[in-house]
Amino acid sequence: MKTSKPILLLEDDIIDIKTIQRTFKENNIKNRLEICNNGEEALSHLRDVNKELPCLILLDLNMPRMNGLEFLSIIKKDVDYKKIPVVILTTSQDHYDKSKSFELGVAGYMVKTVNYDDFSNIIKNINRYWTRSEFPDIVNS
Repeated sequence: MKTSKPILLLEDDIIDIKTIQRTFKENNIKNRLEICNNGEEALSHLRDVNKELPCLILLDLNMPRMNGLEFLSIIKKDVDYKKIPVVILTTSQDHYDKSKSFELGVAGYMVKTVNYDDFSNIIKNINRYWTRSEFPDIVNS
């Protein structure tokens, strides 16, 4: 990432969390990874004035209590959070999930694989893309 701001990961699967953490370490991604296990927890995290806003949100769709699409619809309506780029990381290849995600304003939709190298490459590519991207003021400030 071009910025040192944290990356917010919404994920409830411990294996996927560990895989992403490992990929961050192996690829020397310096952004702090802040982890929430569901949308409700993530909203509380974002609204905590003592926490820095993330430069990117990695969002799983299938989570308990508040799923990814519910979370996404809330933050993309909020002036304080709508400019934060969101990349979906999910096992869902469902047409509705993809369509609804883009309708709500995601920056990308990536399907997780069970193969470590493939999953790791997805994270590497996300990092490469966002390292070269320009961010709106809310992400840089």
